[in-house]
Amino acid sequence: MPGKQKLRVTTSGTSSFYSLIPSLPWSLPLKDWPNDLLAALPRGISRHVVRFIKAGGAIFAVKEIPEEDALHEYQMLRELHQKELPSVSVAAVVAGRVEENGEELSAALITHHLQYSLPYRVLLSKHLSRDNLERVLDSLVVLLVRLHLNGFYWGDVSLSNTLFRRDAGIYAAYLVDAETGRFYDNLSDRSREYDVSLGAMNIIGELMDLQAGGLVNADIDVTAIGDYLEQRYQDLWNDLTGSERIPADEIWRVGARAERLGQLGFDIGQVDIESDEDGDFLRFQPRVVEAGHFQRRVKDLTGLEVQEEQAKRIYTDILTYQRRKKLEKTPLRLVANTWMDRIYLPTISAIPDDLQAKLQPAQIFHEVLEHRWFMSEKAGHHVHTRKAVKDYIRTQLAARPDEQVVLPMPLTAPVDPAGFMDSE
Repeated sequence: MPGKQKLRVTTSGTSSFYSLIPSLPWSLPLKDWPNDLLAALPRGISRHVVRFIKAGGAIFAVKEIPEEDALHEYQMLRELHQKELPSVSVAAVVAGRVEENGEELSAALITHHLQYSLPYRVLLSKHLSRDNLERVLDSLVVLLVRLHLNGFYWGDVSLSNTLFRRDAGIYAAYLVDAETGRFYDNLSDRSREYDVSLGAMNIIGELMDLQAGGLVNADIDVTAIGDYLEQRYQDLWNDLTGSERIPADEIWRVGARAERLGQLGFDIGQVDIESDEDGDFLRFQPRVVEAGHFQRRVKDLTGLEVQEEQAKRIYTDILTYQRRKKLEKTPLRLVANTWMDRIYLPTISAIPDDLQAKLQPAQIFHEVLEHRWFMSEKAGHHVHTRKAVKDYIRTQLAARPDEQVVLPMPLTAPVDPAGFMDSE
């Protein structure tokens, strides 16, 4: 660290980045940092210079940005993390940087790399399908609704400012850039609508850029994609917050709506049902909405921290195991412990060490179950999980790119979306 520099460091006392600060070349503009510090990860489009660096056995994203903006984004990311909203984790802000010639440099915002995450340019490759694009957009809609429910105005919704993790058969979206974000006690409808509208325009522009580069088929109507995003957002927002007037003899529709929201990972904690003046109708409105119901349930039962769809798959498999072993009278927590020892852990342990960075363990488990089902269908009888694991490793997993830390790849290349087991 140059002697003339007097760095101003903002970080939590527990940040693993703190001890690494003296070893980094803060007197150099970020664009000039030496290659031996850089990690070869694909970067999204950014207004600022962004680099991934390797330090202390971990990977961090460093963004050069004015100090005031860096401190604001640092605070926003900390609040998002405290509210358990999907976002990258912030490590530090380093300000007071000065070049050797005395010229001042912008501050640096440092965030932790989100393992097993994928930028949209990797997901939306040359062989883009409408289904895959809709899965990506749906995950972004769920993220945006969760942010708005918690009073957060993003201000720069885009695919570039989002990372995606595989979550069973869908994706989970994470906010990356909170520079323009703000928390409000009462987020207005106008602010929400502007956030969504801006997001639709940004995404149309991003997809047009991919089309211009030959990465997305020219026959895809990207303007319709913007309409899709806005409609999906409005439908989910209305489902979560809107009142519904239903006939008294159709009370089942309350349960149907709760089930529909449950499929998207939202848990309705309280429902108010009021009688209409003529007594023939009920007015139904969800009051307390939480996300991550199955994530919390699975973490409580097993200690596993997984995505919501992965958690649904795990929870269902635990219940299936309980029925198959006739353990209905055994507390579910004890069943889950046995399931971990005899089903989940042996499956994950069967993955060779050199393939374990391919996917998250919970995603591997989900794909093994899917693979076993397909093998059983083809064979016309139940295939043992041990056999399914071996075949999955050989035919599926070995050819996948490592997603724990995504290595760069040609953007024109197709990207594939995405007691051993008792008597399973």
